[in-house]
Amino acid sequence: MEKGLTPPLLDFRNLRVMRGQKVALDDFSLRIEADEHVAILGPNGCGKSTLIKTITRECYPLAQSESSMSILGQDSWDVFSLRSLLGIVSNDLMFSCTGDACGRDVVLSGFFSSTAIYPNHTVDPKQREMADVALAELKISHLAERPVCEMSSGEARRVLIARALVHKPRALLFDEPCNSLDLAAQQKVRHTMSALARSGTAIMLVTHELADIVPEIQRVVLLSRGHIVADGPKEEILQVERLAGLFGVSVEMARRDGHYHLW
Repeated sequence: MEKGLTPPLLDFRNLRVMRGQKVALDDFSLRIEADEHVAILGPNGCGKSTLIKTITRECYPLAQSESSMSILGQDSWDVFSLRSLLGIVSNDLMFSCTGDACGRDVVLSGFFSSTAIYPNHTVDPKQREMADVALAELKISHLAERPVCEMSSGEARRVLIARALVHKPRALLFDEPCNSLDLAAQQKVRHTMSALARSGTAIMLVTHELADIVPEIQRVVLLSRGHIVADGPKEEILQVERLAGLFGVSVEMARRDGHYHLW
């Protein structure tokens, strides 16, 4: 397919998504092209997790005549087919991938939309080879046989990234990728995001941490109380006044070599 005809990664128009009795996303419209690197930035409770769950079809918008949503050009998906095209790295997965499963089995579980290999799963040699390639690409082959319960948080997070990459997805969705990681682990995860973006893998980052926005991400969307309040080039959107209003506190910001920091 010609580049100009490639369907967007997301095309959401006028969505309303409920979580229980609460409106989590309201009049929500967002289009992300297939080759874009985009950050969704906002405070806790602004609707970021609901957006991820809407993309992965865990949440559904209300049926309204003026609403529409498509992912990779389709408005209807078999969830397992969709999961083979989108790699997800989330805290929900982090909490699920605990116990005796080794690094290779966690990566292999990406083929089955699980978090480990179970008796009903049949792993073929090609899948095992692809899992080992994914581990090697992230320079964590030494974690192949190590149980997750014996890994550091940073090691486990990088294994999850390998899991997300194992089936060569069209895009990677990072949900708060550096939560609960120490400084060294945060740097490794961010360097990995940068390398993946440079390799041509589309990156969608959802975070409340300004420092997660790696230099390769050039578009930023600000999300507040279920609404998009700003969307545009990073240099225009990441302004102190905007961020102070978004987070509701006085802030200062520094920029160095394409990286932004807030305090």
